[in-house]
Formats: sequence, C-alpha cells, structure tokens
Amino acid sequence: MAENDLRLDILGTAFTITADEDQAYLEDILGQYRAAVENTQDISGMKDPLRIAILTGFLLCDEINKMRLRNGEAEAQREGEAQEAEERTRNLIARIDQALEDKIPGNG
Repeated sequence: MAENDLRLDILGTAFTITADEDQAYLEDILGQYRAAVENTQDISGMKDPLRIAILTGFLLCDEINKMRLRNGEAEAQREGEAQEAEERTRNLIARIDQALEDKIPGNG
C-alpha cells in the first residue's frame, strides 16, 4: 500500500504524518478525533490544548476498552449458545436413534 501524508491541524498545533493507510481512511480518523476533541471541550470546559488532548486520549481508550469488554461478553454468549445448540442437537439425535431402534422389528 502506498504511503499517504495527512496534515493534522488541531488544538493550535499543526504537523504532517505519513501512514500506510488509504487517504480517505486517514481523513475519516482525523474527523473522528476532531469530533472527540470537540466533545471533550464541551463536556469538560477545559481550554488548555494539552489537557484537552490528554483527556480526549483517555476517553477514547476508555471507549475502546468498553467495546472490547462488550465484544468479549458477546463472544462468550455466542459460545454458550453454540454449546447449547450442540447439546440439543445431540439429544435430538439420541431420541431419533432411540425411536428408530424401537421401530425395527426384533429389537426389544
């Protein structure tokens, strides 16, 4: 993948990064970060750019961690459901086998 440059101009600081990602993807990420920064400013009332950036990073990490936990819980639930489905399937097979054995002449 080709390297793309992205100019970051946020919280009074500007610089360019180079990344091995699609330009549209980088622009999308930057838009998400800008929205997160604006949200942090709105909820905190902070004015110091460094503090805003740090708190935004912290809040984003919190969000990522909560998503991972939710995904882990969902995965555990899916595994439990799969085990339950397997157990029900085994029980149905056993009942079908028993019914077939009962129907075969000469058994029992």
